[in-house]
Amino acid sequence: MNGLTCRWAFRDPSPPSSGGLVDRVLRARGIDATGAGEFLDPRLVHLHDPSLMPDMDRAAERLLAAIAGGETIAIYGDYDVDGITATAILYHMLGAIAPDALRERVITYVPHRIDEGYGLNAEAITELARCGAKVIVSVDCGVTAIEPARRAREEGVDLIITDHHNALPATPGRGDGESLPDAFAVVHPRRAGSRYPFGDLSGAGVAYKLAWRLATMHERSARLSPALRSLLIDLLAFAALGTIADVVPLVGENRVIARFGLGRIKQSPFVGLRALVEASGLGGESVDAMDVGFKLAPRLNAAGRMGHARDAMELFTTASPERAKVIARELTSKNNERRQVEKAIFAQACAMAEAAGMTLPDRRAIVLSHEDWHAGVVGIVCSRMVERYARPTILLQRRDGVCHGSGRSIDGFNLHGALTACAELLDKHGGHDMAVGLHLADGNFNAFAEAFIAHANRLVSESMLRPLLRADCEARLDELTTDAVLGLNRLEPFGRDNPAVAIVIRGVRLLGPPKTFGSNAKHLSLTLTMQDGGSAGGGEGRVIRVIGWDWAAHAPRLGAGAMVDIVVRPKISTYGGRTTVEPLIEDVCIV
Repeated sequence: MNGLTCRWAFRDPSPPSSGGLVDRVLRARGIDATGAGEFLDPRLVHLHDPSLMPDMDRAAERLLAAIAGGETIAIYGDYDVDGITATAILYHMLGAIAPDALRERVITYVPHRIDEGYGLNAEAITELARCGAKVIVSVDCGVTAIEPARRAREEGVDLIITDHHNALPATPGRGDGESLPDAFAVVHPRRAGSRYPFGDLSGAGVAYKLAWRLATMHERSARLSPALRSLLIDLLAFAALGTIADVVPLVGENRVIARFGLGRIKQSPFVGLRALVEASGLGGESVDAMDVGFKLAPRLNAAGRMGHARDAMELFTTASPERAKVIARELTSKNNERRQVEKAIFAQACAMAEAAGMTLPDRRAIVLSHEDWHAGVVGIVCSRMVERYARPTILLQRRDGVCHGSGRSIDGFNLHGALTACAELLDKHGGHDMAVGLHLADGNFNAFAEAFIAHANRLVSESMLRPLLRADCEARLDELTTDAVLGLNRLEPFGRDNPAVAIVIRGVRLLGPPKTFGSNAKHLSLTLTMQDGGSAGGGEGRVIRVIGWDWAAHAPRLGAGAMVDIVVRPKISTYGGRTTVEPLIEDVCIV
């Protein structure tokens, strides 16, 4: 949030005096004393047994049989970070189990985002069969691939689907709640009747569980050899990239995967990952979730958005050190190009949405198409539109009589469910509650837009359209000590369902005028002090400097001596070699 909105909601309304700051934040997030230890200190032993996932053992047995029988295995990935990393995980595990067979009998395939679209397609299944594949294992896609699974049967190919996206609803007369492809195995944590304890794994997370089960079944023991155990730990780096980039909830198993995987990125033995880190300018000691979201993931996604994701796939699977450096530099160049395209589409989409009245209270979704938009970039623009207008957004490229694009949602609105409600107007769609991809005939666009907006109008309440900043709890200025902020840092990595900590501090006074700094003086710093002189002392009490990125425009309204309530993200600064508490401004309310 970047303005003086004063629209806050508390996860925990308890007063500041009720317990320590870390305890109050945990309580605000529904974590009691019993669960606090596991949350603050996640361990690999907290990961669940892969065998609990439906069809997991069946899938692993078939892959091991294929290796033993000299059959060709094709790994069919998706073109985003989750699909690329999921492919890399299985590729390297199969290579470790059968290194001599890897180059000849394990192949990877990723569809072209524009020409083929999302997910398994029947034509690719046929082509892989012609290339000799006897087993095709999908990663991060396939749970809705009814026709491709039928084609695999016809071609005599055993199709193993591993996915985490929403399945199709049940056909009439079936009581299991879903329609699954007729595949050899469908490995999915949320399948009907699943005993798996955690349903929110990413595609890379599901692939990681399959890699783990392959290792234990190959060695016929839960106790792995040092080599395979080391590989599984190193593969957590790929699993963390996919988990964070796909914006799945960073709780439960995903939190364990992200925490330990982030710690392996800088020390990764995989030359492609090291080359990507170097090309991204990440020279520090560690990589955090923000680095993944804003530096690593955009470069990987740029391959599929602006060209073909096979470059990113090569980077993480077969690239030599020299080739990896070339690909990493090319991905950086493609990402820079993507930024310029994104900026232009965003400006045009905002103008079109406002002109069409889709940003008014009676139109609670945005659905637009344009022949000049890049289908590989519209998904990112959707996210920016959701941030600006706080409503579900679908943006599509029109080309050759077909509309192809993506959608992003707001909390509380099931985007995949909304597309299912309009399915008679669509040729193809897939995804989950918050993000989808779709195809439809250009002639159906107007009817689809009206049907989708009508659906949103029924389910999106007026309150959902107003941006609301969710703070964890209130705190006193003097509670923001170095030890307290370091304690809050133990809640990292932050992401969906575990956002960065936000604290409300009431009744503080601006000590002196605001100061601007940075390029074009666009950032702002405020010096705050407690009005009452502190909890036990007299004088001015605690004084803290807070930073507002891109907040300089608000300086005229924040004069010296003003009393404010403020929402901040607690942060530690080590600038100039000094360790100080220097929170980031989220919102300010003048009182």
